[in-house]
Amino acid sequence: MKKKVELLAPAGNIECLKTALYFGADAVYLAGKQYGLRAFAANFTQEELGEAVRLAHSLKKRVYLALNALFRNQDFEGFPEYLLQIKEMGIDAVIVSDPGVMQCCLEAGLEVHLSTQASTLNAQSAAFWHRQGVKRIVLAREITLAEAAEIAQNAPDGLELEAFIHGAMCIAYSGRCLLSSVLTGRSGNKGECAQPCRWRYTIHEAGYPEEYFPIEEDENGAYLLNSKDLMMIEHLPALIESGIASFKIEGRMKSAYYVGCVVGAYRKAIDAYLADPEHYLLDQALVQELYDSATRRFTTGFYFGNPAGEGQDISRSPVPRRYGFCGIALENSREDGLVLIEQRNKFSVGDTINVLSPNLPPTQFTLKNIWDEQMQEQPAAPHPQQRIYIACPVPLAKGDLLRRKLD
Repeated sequence: MKKKVELLAPAGNIECLKTALYFGADAVYLAGKQYGLRAFAANFTQEELGEAVRLAHSLKKRVYLALNALFRNQDFEGFPEYLLQIKEMGIDAVIVSDPGVMQCCLEAGLEVHLSTQASTLNAQSAAFWHRQGVKRIVLAREITLAEAAEIAQNAPDGLELEAFIHGAMCIAYSGRCLLSSVLTGRSGNKGECAQPCRWRYTIHEAGYPEEYFPIEEDENGAYLLNSKDLMMIEHLPALIESGIASFKIEGRMKSAYYVGCVVGAYRKAIDAYLADPEHYLLDQALVQELYDSATRRFTTGFYFGNPAGEGQDISRSPVPRRYGFCGIALENSREDGLVLIEQRNKFSVGDTINVLSPNLPPTQFTLKNIWDEQMQEQPAAPHPQQRIYIACPVPLAKGDLLRRKLD
């Protein structure tokens, strides 16, 4: 029987959702305006949730709603009514961590996926949660690949496993962090994390508040808690053979460009392996694609044991960038080769433009002309989200991304 795995992508807003589906995600996870753990993402209104479900289902893809915040008593007010609305619009599953929330979701007839916040690390816990009605478990981030395979081997029939394979890592155990709440009053467990693990830290002696000492030999201080991002594209065969059913990309605070880059790379790598496991060889251009979208250095997390210091980037060294996102195709190319683009960052005539598409081979060209919607030529596209026309040597489709090669 041919293996099948799900590629699960983040969607912080409707544009990211459309991009994820276009670049090959099998499912997306998102949140409404409340109850999720990314309160500062744009997130989805009820109307947008309905649109997201309709679009995904028209493509035979799935939508999972994050309800993984930890609830206080007052948070349950109106919650059963909210779940009935979610059920009616056709959400495929909800992601939860709070047992009280789980019970409400099961009573509403919703499929329940257990969040990584629940820190599932062993087969006994997995079986326990399955007996409570959980269909899928998102494994703890601290799990090793060998442990994940053992859980999959001993999982009860009907229980699926999901695991993160790419994106930001939290310094606290499976992300259940109290540091932000203590330092700022903004709780990560309520979706309002101030990300103190990304802050720069120094030390000073009591009684001398004006004297600060770098913890490392760096005049800028040290990012003691700053984790590298997870990247597992080079270990996809082992992940697929482990029995994990769904591969999850982190990033509901990320842009459509990031989502397109990362989803597209993993889609191509997964498909290549499933098509011919015996002769599979990872295309290194896909690895480079992930570096091109990165904001941090990479690690394999806990998959091969505790990374200790190797998992941290205490200098917060910048990642060299080769490209800058500059536009998205709003329509398919016309017969004359012109295509309507929405500008995302400034680009100019003479720039080298690279096309990012799930349907085209790598393509780059020198931009020769830019026209506004009245077909008046202009030397550059400096205005945010301006709609302009350009000529492209390959036929673009709606949703294809353009990026400018940086000097």
